Amino acid sequence: MYSWIFAIVVFYFTRSFVASILAFWIGRMIDSGSRNGGARTFHRPFGPPHRVSPEDFELHLLSLASLVIKADGQISQTELDYVRNYFVRAYGKDRANATFRLFNEITKTREINAANITNILRQRTRYESRLQIIHFLFSIADADGRVSELEMRKINEISNYLGISYPDFESIKAMFFQDADSAYKILEVDKNATDNQIKQAYRSMAKKYHPDKLQHLDEAHRRGGEEKFKKVQDAYAQIRKERGF
Repeated sequence: MYSWIFAIVVFYFTRSFVASILAFWIGRMIDSGSRNGGARTFHRPFGPPHRVSPEDFELHLLSLASLVIKADGQISQTELDYVRNYFVRAYGKDRANATFRLFNEITKTREINAANITNILRQRTRYESRLQIIHFLFSIADADGRVSELEMRKINEISNYLGISYPDFESIKAMFFQDADSAYKILEVDKNATDNQIKQAYRSMAKKYHPDKLQHLDEAHRRGGEEKFKKVQDAYAQIRKERGF
C-alpha cells in the first residue's frame, strides 16, 4: 500500500519519474518490513525506538544513501535491499520503518540537500564516524557489483562536505576499485615508498581504522569498520608478499 501512495505523492510534488520510483521501492520496503518478523534491536544513544525526529542520525544517513542510489538515474533493487537490511540490523525493524516513513514525509515538502545534511553530521560526529559513512555509501553503490562514475562523484561530493581528507577518501575508494596500486592507495603511500615508510603507514592506518574507534556506534556500523580494518591488513600483507619483507 505504502509503495504506490509514496510513488504517486512524490511524483505529484516533484514531477520526477526517478524520485517516484525511489519512493515506490522505499514504500515497498516499509510494507515488507511491517509484514516480516521481528529483528534484533541494537543499542543506540538516541530517542525512543519507535519515534524518529528530523535531527536523528539515521535519518541523515538514509538521506545521503538516497542521493547515492539516485546518482546515476538508475534505482537498483540490490542497493535498496542493502540499505534496508543495513538499517534493520543497526536499528531494528520498527525504528528502521519509522525512519523510512519520516524520510518519505520530509521529501514530500523539500528536496534533500547534501550540504545541509553533511554540515549537521560534521558538527555532531567524530571524524572516524564520518569515514565510516563514506565506507557505507561506497558499500551501497557497490551492492550491485559496480560503483558507477556518477555514484563515485556523488560520494566524493559528500566526502568533501564531511571534511574527509583527499588521502582518506582515496584510501576508502581503493577498497572498492581494485587495480595494481590499490594496496598502496589503501595505505596512503606512494608505490616508490621504502619498506620502513610502508611499515609506518600501516601502523598509522591500523590505528586510524581500528574497530575500537567505533565503539560508540551501533553494531552494523562497527561491522563496517571491521571491514575497513581488514582491507588495511590485507593491503599490507599483499605489499609484504610482493616485496618479501
